[in-house]
Amino acid sequence: MGKWPQITPPKARKSPVLHHRHGQSFTDNYHWLRDNNWPEVVRNPKTLSTEIREHLLTENNYTEKMLAGTTILVQQLVDEMKGRMTDKLQQVPARDGNWFYNSKYLSGSEHPQFVRYPALNDQKADLNNEQILLDCNSRSKESEFYQLGEFTHSPDHSKIAWSEDVKGSEFFEIFTCDLATSEISSTGICTASDDLVWLSDSSSLLWIWRDENSRPKQVRLHILGTDPATDQVLYTEDDNGFFLGLDQTSDHKYALINCNDHQTSEIWTIDLAPTKTKPNCLWPRRIAIEASADHLDGKFTLLTNDDDAKDFQVIRISASDPCRDKQETLVPHNPGILILGQQQFSKFHVRIERENALPRIIIRQEENGTEQHLKFDDAAYALGLEGGFEFDTDILRFAISSPSRPQEIYDYNMRSHSRKILQQQQIPSGHNTDDYEVKRIYAPANDGQMIPVTLLSRRDAQPDTAKPVLLYGYGAYGYSIPASFSSNRLSLVDRGFVFAIAHIRGGKEKGFSWYEKGRREHKKNSFTDFINVAEHLIDQGITQQGKIIAQGGSAGGLLMGAVANLRPDLFAGFIAQVPFVDVLNTMSDETLPLTPPEWPEWGNPVASFSDYQTIANYCPITNVSDLDYPPILATAGLCDTRVTWWEPAKWIAALRDKAPKGGPYLLKTEMSAGHGGASGRYAGLQEIAEAQAFSLHVVKEQPNSTQL
Repeated sequence: MGKWPQITPPKARKSPVLHHRHGQSFTDNYHWLRDNNWPEVVRNPKTLSTEIREHLLTENNYTEKMLAGTTILVQQLVDEMKGRMTDKLQQVPARDGNWFYNSKYLSGSEHPQFVRYPALNDQKADLNNEQILLDCNSRSKESEFYQLGEFTHSPDHSKIAWSEDVKGSEFFEIFTCDLATSEISSTGICTASDDLVWLSDSSSLLWIWRDENSRPKQVRLHILGTDPATDQVLYTEDDNGFFLGLDQTSDHKYALINCNDHQTSEIWTIDLAPTKTKPNCLWPRRIAIEASADHLDGKFTLLTNDDDAKDFQVIRISASDPCRDKQETLVPHNPGILILGQQQFSKFHVRIERENALPRIIIRQEENGTEQHLKFDDAAYALGLEGGFEFDTDILRFAISSPSRPQEIYDYNMRSHSRKILQQQQIPSGHNTDDYEVKRIYAPANDGQMIPVTLLSRRDAQPDTAKPVLLYGYGAYGYSIPASFSSNRLSLVDRGFVFAIAHIRGGKEKGFSWYEKGRREHKKNSFTDFINVAEHLIDQGITQQGKIIAQGGSAGGLLMGAVANLRPDLFAGFIAQVPFVDVLNTMSDETLPLTPPEWPEWGNPVASFSDYQTIANYCPITNVSDLDYPPILATAGLCDTRVTWWEPAKWIAALRDKAPKGGPYLLKTEMSAGHGGASGRYAGLQEIAEAQAFSLHVVKEQPNSTQL
C-alpha cells in the first residue's frame, strides 16, 4: 500500500441522540451534522451553520493534505482524459418538420449550445445556415454551478423553453425565448422539476411544482406572459411516497403524468390540444403494478407487469374506453426475457429486451405483426434508442458501444432493414479497440446463482499475473449497469488495472427477479454477490487479495459501506461517492424528500419491525466496528437533496471513532454542488482523476510514462 502522510485527522464531536423504534434503541452520535435548516441550505449554501461548515472544510483540508502526493498524477490523469475528448463535439441533427435540431460543444466549453438548421429539399440539413437557439455556456457564467434540465422547442418552431438549476439543489427555474426576436423571458417559475411539455398551440407549458421539501407535487399549466401565481393546477399528488414526472407520447398528442414509487405506477393523460387540458386517469395505481405508455391511432400501448407478467408484456387499450377487460396483448410475457422499454412509430412498434444481461432491439411491423431482431456480437455491450421528433418515419436511430469500442450511432431503416452509421465517437489522442479485451464471466453466488461480471483489460498486459482491479457495483432500484464505453477508464486500464462491473442482484440484468432478490428483506444478496465476485476474481487468478479497489455511488455507496463492514480484508480500498450510508436514520425520517418514496425499495422501519431489523442489520453507520478497514475515500455534495451531506460526514466520523487502526478515512465535500458533483463537461474530470489516483496509490501502482 502507498505511504500516507502522518497527519492527525479531524475529530467530530459527539453529541449523542437516542432514537427509539419498536422497543429498540439506537444512538446517533453525530446528529448535529444534520442542519435543521437543511431545506434552505441546499438552495442557499451560505445559510449552513458555522460549526458544520467549519467541520466540512476541515475535512476537505485534511483530504487535500493526505492526497497531496497524488497531485501531479491527478493532473496527468485529467490531461489524459481531456486528450481523449473531442474539443469540439457535435451530436447528430434530428429532423422535426422543416428543421433539424442539434446540440454541440464549442472548443473548450463546459456546457452545450443548442442550434438548428433548415431542412433542404433532399431531406438533409442545410448546415451552412445555422441558427443558435441557446448557449448554456453564456448562461452558466453567473454561477459556480450550472445544470441544464430540459430543452424543448415549441410545436410551431417559434419558441424554445428550458429549465436550469444554478445551485445543484434540483430546484429548476424555467425560461423561454421568442426565436424571432431572440428575447429571453423568465417565467418567474423557480421551484420546478426539470420536466417541460408544450401544448399544441405553442402558447402554454406544462410543468411540475416542487414543495419546500423538494418533492414534486403538482402539474401546473403556465400560459406564457402570465404571472405563475395564476397557473392552473391540473393535478396534485397527495401521497408523499410518489414521484411525479411529465412526458409526452411519440405522436405528440398527449402529455403523460407519470406517478410512481419504486414498485407502483399510475398514469394520467392530458390532451395537448389547448381546449382539452383536463387530466384523465389511464392507469390507476395498484400496489406493485408498473406501467409506461405510448399512443397510436386512438389506442395506448402499455408496457406493464400486470397479470403476473414479471418480466413485462406489451398491451393495447382504447384511449376512449381504457378498460383492462378489453385489452389486446401485443407482446406476451416471456419469463426470463425482460422488456426494458418501447418506442411507438406510426407503422412500427420498437422494444428493447434483455436476456442474460445482454440487450437486443425488436421491431414489430404494425400492419402484419412480423418482427425483426437486431442482435450484436460483442461479449458485452450497451444499447439504447436515440429517440427523435418524428412519428411517421421508417427510420430508427440507436446507439451502441462496448467497454472497448467507442459509441456508434446508426440510422436503421425498419422497412428495408438497412443501417447507416452516422457518427462514431472519436478519441483525438488515439484509440485502438484491438488493444483491449472485453470478457463476460460468471461468478457463483452463495446460493448457486451465477452473477454476470464484465471485464475490461489490455491485451498486452503481462499474462498469468494477478492484476489490480477496480470493481464497480450498484445493485439497487432495478437499475442495470450498462457495459458501455468510457474513455476515462482507459487511464487505469493502461496502467495495468482490470476494470470490472459486478452485475449484482438489485439490478435487472437477469430479469425482474434479479431485482426482487436484491431489495428489502433480500438486500443482503447485493452485498454477498459483490463479495462473491471479488472472491471469484481472486480464485481465477485475475487478481489477488489486497489488490481490489471497490467503487460505488449513491445506493452503490451503501453497497460500499455494507461490504466494508462484512469483508474489509478482501479489498485494498473503497471509493464511495455520495454514499447512502445512514440508512436507518434516513428511512426513519419522514421529513426528508426521498424517504416516503424510498420505502418500497428499502422497507419502512417506522411502520414495520421486520423492516427495522433488516435495515439495522446492514446499515453501514450502525454496523461500523473495530475492524482493520482499508483506506476509504468518500465524497458529498452540500446541495444534494438525494443523499444529504451529513450521511458520508457521519460515516467517516464513526469510522475514525470506532476503527482507529484502519484507514485513512477521507471525505471531500463539494460546497456548491449536488448529487452529480461538479457541473460541466470538463469539471467532473477532477473527481474521476482523484478517485483513480487514490486507487493507484493504495495498490502502489505508479504510472508508467511509456503509457501516458
